[in-house]
Amino acid sequence: MKEITRINHVGLRVRDLDTARKFYEQLGFKFIAGPVGPEPAAIVEHPSGININFILNASDDAPEDNILMKQDIKYPGYTHIALEITDAEVVSKKIEELGITITERVEINGAKFFFIRDPDDNVIELHQASNKSSS
Repeated sequence: MKEITRINHVGLRVRDLDTARKFYEQLGFKFIAGPVGPEPAAIVEHPSGININFILNASDDAPEDNILMKQDIKYPGYTHIALEITDAEVVSKKIEELGITITERVEINGAKFFFIRDPDDNVIELHQASNKSSS
């Protein structure tokens, strides 16, 4: 469908707004609004235009670990968000300085990317695209 032009936002269920907000602010996201709406949701946005809606209805008794990523049964669903970066080495150093654990590093065909987890165990990929041309 040609009318679809881009992703507008990502909805991310979190346990605690303040905890999620502090974590994503370390990555450069700014608080926009919230909680608003029936769920309710809070909105953060990065200067690059990436928008995340924190859905604030996580159950208190939900398991701590990410059911999509840490269980032997592989449930269908979104497993991570990938944020494009300009320099994997610089960004990974900044991430480590913030005390955020890098769980995996990968390099494939010149692309470099690594993974971190937010306080709710949601996976974030930080991805530097290959500078090789595809021709």
